[in-house]
Amino acid sequence: MSESTNALGAFLRARRGLVTPQQAGVPDVGVRRVPGLRREEVAMLAGISADYYLRLERGRDRHPSVQVLESIARVLQLDDEHFAHLLSLVAEVPRQRRRRPRRQAPPPGALKLLDSLAQPAFIEDRYFDVLAVNRLATALSPTFAVGTNQLRDLFLDPAVQALHVQWEAVTECYVANLRQAVGTDVDDPRFIELTGELCLASARFRQLWARHEVRGQRGTPILFDHPQVGELTLNRERLAIDGADDLNLVVYHPDAGSSDAEKLTLLASAAATAPDVARSSRP
Repeated sequence: MSESTNALGAFLRARRGLVTPQQAGVPDVGVRRVPGLRREEVAMLAGISADYYLRLERGRDRHPSVQVLESIARVLQLDDEHFAHLLSLVAEVPRQRRRRPRRQAPPPGALKLLDSLAQPAFIEDRYFDVLAVNRLATALSPTFAVGTNQLRDLFLDPAVQALHVQWEAVTECYVANLRQAVGTDVDDPRFIELTGELCLASARFRQLWARHEVRGQRGTPILFDHPQVGELTLNRERLAIDGADDLNLVVYHPDAGSSDAEKLTLLASAAATAPDVARSSRP
């Protein structure tokens, strides 16, 4: 079975492989063909039969009780976000999913707000496609331009990789957030296209994708090494847009009075004299 037809099994296998026998408190004996816990060890620690756990991983039983899932989550050391994702994989979902547009248009009010901001900002969808952007965001990074995909650039563009001093941590965050944003909608064509391309082109993406990490993006400082102003740290905030499913306004802002604020002012001055670019997906 593929991940799209057995999402529960794929998730359990991936998370089982991340828990060592030492972490689980079981003897590490014998030769292990793959890292992590064996199926029978998970079953024993969760208080269920090995045969029943095997049926769960192979997709033969898709209706485990919450108590069983809680026991398995404890053994696999899942946090609240991963447990919520686990529950979503066994929930009853309608056979007919709402058809998503290929690309959503940001609401006019959100575009007006974007244009008014003095900080680097852009609007993205759940796949990290950039739908609208202000001038300073494009000056901060070439990946913040209408029509680009941040994930693709982050994994495949050396210039974007060089911009992120903490590239490994940033890639972990983006991949975990993609897992959470898509949830059980793994048969979405855009999702299949994007993850398929990156799995083929990037060993780093394949490694992170196989871990099945699930985590939302939170406000966090991001360290850039910008070719014009050097290193600067900006706080990233990601805000949901009312009335637009799966669209977010992302704003990067410095601490007030910091050297980072001064550097951003210099960058804004240079951006003000740069040629204008298309800054939104509006017609």
